[in-house]
Amino acid sequence: MAERAAKVAIAMGSNIGDKAGNIRAALELLAREPGVALGAVSKLYRTAPWGKTDQDWFVNGCALLTTRLAPLALLSRLKAVELAMGRQAGERWGPRLIDLDIIDYGGQALQSAELTLPHAQALERDFVMVPLAEIAPELMIAGVAARDAAAKFAPLPTLDGV
Repeated sequence: MAERAAKVAIAMGSNIGDKAGNIRAALELLAREPGVALGAVSKLYRTAPWGKTDQDWFVNGCALLTTRLAPLALLSRLKAVELAMGRQAGERWGPRLIDLDIIDYGGQALQSAELTLPHAQALERDFVMVPLAEIAPELMIAGVAARDAAAKFAPLPTLDGV
């Protein structure tokens, strides 16, 4: 357990089945996790695939959490939620039922085999920075405010009624 509560930004994505429903279900499961308090949640955005482009479009969003869990313990909880929802191992950047990534953990820097903080590619991804800037515009990721990182991308379409 961390000594004090950390504010954490996570990114969420899905491109299989009921994409928005998958993200909603993941948020419900996260809200029930011991030691995790769910905060602000962005709108959901329709986004093009990244990295591996020959697959269906994604729904992406971001959420803020507060936790006393250490970074690797939180990562373990996120992976447990993915598994509980039925995520199976697949190709890198390939289709996924649900994907939950830690983008920032209280401004901490961490480099391990399991986790890099802040997320190594967050600043390159519109599907992370646009929703993150919506809920935490002042949040600094690798020395760049989310608002400023998002400003370099074209606007993303949101899903109606989500």
